[in-house]
Amino acid sequence: MSVDPASTARPLSVPGPRITAPNPPAAGPNPQAAAAPPGGRAAWAAWSIGVSAYFLAVIHRTSLGVAGLDAAERFGIGASALSTFSILQVLVYAAMQIPVGLLIDRHGPRKVLLTGVLLLSAGQLAFAFSSSFAPALASRAVLGCGDAMTFIAVLRIAARWFPAAKNPLVAQLTGLAGMGGNLVTTVVLAQALHSEGWQATFTTTALLGIGVAALLALFLREAPPATGPVTGPAAAAAAELPVVPAVADLPAVPAAALPAPRPSVRSQIRDSWQEPGTRLGLWVHFTTQFPGNAFGLLWGLPYLVEGQGMTRGQAGGLLTLLVFSNMAFGLLFGRLLSRTTKARMPITLSVIAVTGAGWAVALAWPGAHPPAGLLVVLILLMGSNGPASLVGLDYARAHNPVGRLGTASGIANMGGFIGTMITLFGIGVLLDALSPAGAGSYSADAYRWAFCWMYVPLAAGTLMILRLRRKLAAAQARPDAR
Repeated sequence: MSVDPASTARPLSVPGPRITAPNPPAAGPNPQAAAAPPGGRAAWAAWSIGVSAYFLAVIHRTSLGVAGLDAAERFGIGASALSTFSILQVLVYAAMQIPVGLLIDRHGPRKVLLTGVLLLSAGQLAFAFSSSFAPALASRAVLGCGDAMTFIAVLRIAARWFPAAKNPLVAQLTGLAGMGGNLVTTVVLAQALHSEGWQATFTTTALLGIGVAALLALFLREAPPATGPVTGPAAAAAAELPVVPAVADLPAVPAAALPAPRPSVRSQIRDSWQEPGTRLGLWVHFTTQFPGNAFGLLWGLPYLVEGQGMTRGQAGGLLTLLVFSNMAFGLLFGRLLSRTTKARMPITLSVIAVTGAGWAVALAWPGAHPPAGLLVVLILLMGSNGPASLVGLDYARAHNPVGRLGTASGIANMGGFIGTMITLFGIGVLLDALSPAGAGSYSADAYRWAFCWMYVPLAAGTLMILRLRRKLAAAQARPDAR
C-alpha cells in the first residue's frame, strides 16, 4: 500500500527531530522550486549590463576587418599569413565554446563574462604594441579566448531573467547589440586608425575593457532572486529543516526532495551532443553565418578595394551597410521567431538560398566587376546571415534542459566559426595560388575564383541540415519523445 509522503512527517506532539516533507504546490510557495523568470525592467537592466561585454567583444573581433591592409603592411605578410590572424582567432573561439559552456553551467555567467573582458583587453593591448607577426598572432589568440566567453554567457543571463517565449527575441537583440559594436568598428575605428595611428587606436580600444569590467563586477545580477533550485544546507534552512544525522527510525526523505547530483563533464557534453536539436543547431549556425562573417571579419575590405577598385571610404560605407542590414534582419527574425517556432527552418533555408544565389550572380558577372547596385544587394542579403545563425542557438536551447543550456549553446555556437575559419583559410590560400609570386595585391579575377570556395562549406552544411531536420522530426514523432 502506498503512503502519502506528507503523512510520514513526525507529529508536533512526538518528541525528537522533525522532518517536514515538501508541500504540494497548492499548500503554498516552495522555496526549493525554481521561480518563473520575471522579465520586466530588472531583466532588461541585467541584460543591458551583460550585453555591454558582447558589444565590446565584437569591436575587438571585427577590428582586423578594417585593419587588414594596414596589418599586411605593418607585418610584411601576404594573404595566407593575413588570413592566419582571423583563422587563429576564430579557431580559438570555436575551440573554447564547449569549455565556456561548461564553465557557465557550473560557475555562472558573471564570472565568465568578467574573465572574458579582461582577456579581450589584454589581447588587444598586446596587439597594439606588436611589431612582428608572431607576437601579433599570439595576441589575437588571447583575444579570441576572451571573445568566446561573452555571447553564450549573455544568452544564459537572458534565459534566467526572461520568460521562454521572449528568448528568441532577446537572442536577436543580443546579436543586434553585437552589430552595434561592428558599426563602431567600421565607422569610428576605421577612421581613428588612419587619423591616430595603429598603437593609439588599438590601445584606446583595449582600455575600454576597464569600464566594462567595472560595470560587470559592481552591478550585474546574473539571475533574479529566488530562481533556480536551492540545495544543501541552504535549502534546509529555507524550508526550516534542521540538518541532522540519519536516524534509523526516521522516515525516509522522498528522493524528489534530495538535490540532484551534478553530472560529470563527460556526460554533460555527451548528453548535449546526442540531442539531435543540438547538432541541427550547430549546422544551422555553421551554414548561415560564415559568408557574412568571413566577409566582415577580413576579406570584405580587400575584395572591395583591390578587387572592385573602390576607395577605402566607399568600401567602408558598404561594410556599414552590412551592419545596418544585419540589424534590420535581427529585428525581423526576432519578431517572427517569438510568434512561432515554425519559422525556424523556413528562415534558415531561405537565407542559405538567397546568399548562395546572390554570390553566384556576382561571381559570374562578366569581367569579375559586378555593378555597384548588385554589390549593394549582395551585402544587404549577407546582412541576414548573422541573425539567421541565431536560429541554430534557438534549436539547441529548445531541445535541452536548463542544466546544460550553456554546454548545448556552446556546441551550437561553434558551427559558424568553424565555417568561417574554413572559408578564411580557403580564400587566402587560393588568392596566393592564383596570383604571381610576390604580388603586392590581388586581381578581380583572383578574388572571383577564390570566393567560389564558399560553396564547399555551403553545400556541406545544407546537406547536414536536411539530414538532421529529418532525424529530429523522427525523434519527436516517437511515442516517448518529450
